[in-house]
Amino acid sequence: MTSKSIALIVTADTKEAEARFLNEYIEAQGFNAPVIDVSTKKIHSLKAAYSREYVCSLAQVEFKELSSLRRDMMMKTMGEGAARILLDLYSKGELAGVLAVGGNQGTAIASIAMQHLPIGIPKLIVSTVASGYVRPYVQYKDIIMMFSVADILGGANTVSRTILTNAAGAVMGMCQYGIPLTKGSKPVIATTAFGNTDAAVNQARMILEEKGYEVIAFHASGASGSAMEYLIEEGYIQGVLDMTTHELIGEVFGDDIYTPLRPRLEEAGKKGIPQVVVPGAIEYFCFGGPDTVPEKYRNRKTHYHNPYNTNIRATKEEAKRTAEVMAQKLNKSNGPVVVMIPLRGFSENGRQGNVLYEPDTDEVFICSLKKNLERKIQVIEIDANINDREFSSKTAEIMHELIDKDSRNK
Repeated sequence: MTSKSIALIVTADTKEAEARFLNEYIEAQGFNAPVIDVSTKKIHSLKAAYSREYVCSLAQVEFKELSSLRRDMMMKTMGEGAARILLDLYSKGELAGVLAVGGNQGTAIASIAMQHLPIGIPKLIVSTVASGYVRPYVQYKDIIMMFSVADILGGANTVSRTILTNAAGAVMGMCQYGIPLTKGSKPVIATTAFGNTDAAVNQARMILEEKGYEVIAFHASGASGSAMEYLIEEGYIQGVLDMTTHELIGEVFGDDIYTPLRPRLEEAGKKGIPQVVVPGAIEYFCFGGPDTVPEKYRNRKTHYHNPYNTNIRATKEEAKRTAEVMAQKLNKSNGPVVVMIPLRGFSENGRQGNVLYEPDTDEVFICSLKKNLERKIQVIEIDANINDREFSSKTAEIMHELIDKDSRNK
């Protein structure tokens, strides 16, 4: 029997039979499988390794008082208490992974708990709601959502037996064969990408890799850019080539489907690591299918990226405000920052001849940004589109110079 544990997060008042089944199955394979009971109401007979009373107390709430809280706060309380247990096991080197089963309530509680864990620890939720909108549950952590197919009720049956053992096998497999998140020997540069900036990112990436860097691209989809901010905070990143700052327009106005889950353009500045920042794809909003576009954004220049992604041009006022916020964030940076501006379009769709080309609005953004940036921040303007080699190769060159100078000054 290994000393490593696969923690089971279960509402034992409704999933007692499933908790027993998974506990026995996982322990038969050589792992510890302590049950963290996050149930809130009914009496049950399961003697969990961590009782619901104990879980609740870790969130500074007496279990007898839990039912007096608003329902969402009940879920948050149990999630926060379970998180403390997971973090304690992790800090002791005892946590191999986490598996949860739940309906809407259990999924919410388990996701709150799992979001506290570092990226890299296996996390899987078997859920009745996994085929729906799961972004609130996953956020920007590596949480796997597996659809339960049938309801999770009454213990292992013809359907759930297979689903539950597949889920347990997946977590055990990750624990045994997955490679933990560790820092490599090469300095790491994080960059951000979209389909509309892909050429620029790839050109810069190849140049930087030839110079000996590891370049990790993050899709500027809200979750991935937020994950980048988290990994910067955790110390995995030595430089940021923020080529696609699209998420900022969502952060400022809130309607974009790629609105970040945590503030963008902040952690690198706090850490003082070198940044090269580009207004990539920041000139438009992203929505779902055409019928999802809010009324106030209609009747503007529109690019139908695919059936599920519609791009809408920002106005001059929106561009001005987004630039102001970018400047405010960058002005707080403790390390070197260079802003690089492609004068012939911030994306491929913003290139002359393409549907989102609107140089007057781009100019409003540029003027607002330059006006609000402090003098300590260098601005380099290049008469090219973001995806032109002339521009992308220059961003790579400046990124290398900043990191090289920063390392020599330490």
